Amino acid sequence: MALSFKFYKHRFFAVVFAFFCFLSHSQVDTTTLKAQIALGVNSPSSNGFVSNFESKTINFPSVNLGLQYMFSPTIGAKLDVGFNRFSNINNTPEFKVNYSRLNMQLVYNVKRLFGILPNNMAIFVHAGPGFSTIKPLGDYPENKTSYLNLMSGIEFHYGLNDTFSVFIDGSYISGFSKDFNPISDGFGSFNGDLLNISFGVSLSLTGCYYCNHE
Repeated sequence: MALSFKFYKHRFFAVVFAFFCFLSHSQVDTTTLKAQIALGVNSPSSNGFVSNFESKTINFPSVNLGLQYMFSPTIGAKLDVGFNRFSNINNTPEFKVNYSRLNMQLVYNVKRLFGILPNNMAIFVHAGPGFSTIKPLGDYPENKTSYLNLMSGIEFHYGLNDTFSVFIDGSYISGFSKDFNPISDGFGSFNGDLLNISFGVSLSLTGCYYCNHE
């Protein structure tokens, strides 16, 4: 099982490397490349913790950084990383967890499905696989773990000008991990799903070639 996991992990990072190589050799005059940064909150699933460990329902912060590359006015790809922290509620064992992820996602602009939207608004749906890393803090630093994930979400953009927009994103990250065995490996750790809601800004790095074609 460990060998299989390492194999898929290496294949995922190979795809990420290929994505960067593709961007570096693409013609920027026929594409749109955007940088995104967002700040928000997260909510981990309760079934990701072992017995007696429980997280707050809403946790801060969640930080997301990404590059979005549009192949056409409607279809693109996004490579992004996320950093989240959550901690225990009162009257439960004390813990803090750093949850980091890296995802490669497909992006689809669904604006054309909503013809009444103004020109400076857009709606994007995104989904794709990734890799999650869990780093417990405090009393349980040895209970690190990592696993594959699948992320999906939706973004609502409001353009302030041709190259700069603000957006709100709602995403759900499903984790694919084995149960903790022995259960002590799960003390202060996490192997479940994560809900993320964030507010961010998007900046075009290659002009606004598709602004008039949405």
